[in-house]
Amino acid sequence: MRVFTTVPQESLRLVPQAARAAEAERYDGIISMENKHDPFLALAVAGAATERIELHTGVAISFARTPMAVAQIGWDLAGSTGGRFVIGLGSQVRGHNERRFSVPWSPPAPRMREYVQVLRAIWHCWKSGEKPAYEGQHYKFTLMTPNFAPEPIDAPPPPVMIAAVGPAMLKVAAEECDGVKLHGFCTRKYLTDEIMPRIEAGLAKAGRQRDNYEISGGGFLATGPDDASVAKRFEWVRQRVAFYGSTPAYFPVLGVHGLEDLGHKLHAMSREGKWAEMAKEVPDDVAHLFAAVGRHDQIVGAIETRFGGMTDALTLRGDGVGDASEIPRDLVQDIRHVPHRYRGLPR
Repeated sequence: MRVFTTVPQESLRLVPQAARAAEAERYDGIISMENKHDPFLALAVAGAATERIELHTGVAISFARTPMAVAQIGWDLAGSTGGRFVIGLGSQVRGHNERRFSVPWSPPAPRMREYVQVLRAIWHCWKSGEKPAYEGQHYKFTLMTPNFAPEPIDAPPPPVMIAAVGPAMLKVAAEECDGVKLHGFCTRKYLTDEIMPRIEAGLAKAGRQRDNYEISGGGFLATGPDDASVAKRFEWVRQRVAFYGSTPAYFPVLGVHGLEDLGHKLHAMSREGKWAEMAKEVPDDVAHLFAAVGRHDQIVGAIETRFGGMTDALTLRGDGVGDASEIPRDLVQDIRHVPHRYRGLPR
């Protein structure tokens, strides 16, 4: 299994040392998120400080940026890192698009399909010199003058992965993308019953092989050196389950376990601003559905049971695993020995 970690995003001065440490500890990749900070800046610094490790946005919010803006930064980062950059995109939910990013909302899956298509059309134009001719319902790319075409890069354009939870976005992820970044709010049953059949159907329709398609994430981790630290991090998982479970877009995950009533209750509490109280509504057995849990000497087996045979990559990040410096190097390598399907992109 491929293992990713994070680097500090709050200060770019902290990135080079953290990135070099991650590479020395043989992580497969570094992932950045668009929560409090821009997801691209830290990866640009990390790329300049390293030689091998992959660099993923996990994820950048797509509709808050034009495809041309993402195409440019993807082209530049792929070129400057020797092809180590991977664009991970996510649609976010309607409220955040309209009220935080100030962008209009429309059904996200058809729009995301075009977004990925036009990214590839832009890169093809830059690589081939052909006249652009992409016209979709949401995006258009029909103009590129020599003054604005970037220099060639000595690397392929970056792979594109998208975040997906529901059926429509999973279909787009399988048919259009190089991989899917599954949400942490995911259970083994949702993986087996809902996600994998759609991914397999989409890959078959597109004539692509599962071995060349990466499935990342699909649950949380709660681990630490002792039982007390695991218990603390399990509470972080409980809080995450309560937070995401309050969002109607994620109710289908609860639905496969007959937990729709819990979702509605959490949603009502969120609308009342009862954020601090919501975690108390999530029982232990429900929280366990969403995570691999165990001490450092137990977690590899828990990961294999929870994710094995489906997920190709996990990220050791956040309060669920503690600071990256607390993760033993041997543990990273032990997780990497868990079998997975992904063998890399065809080149």
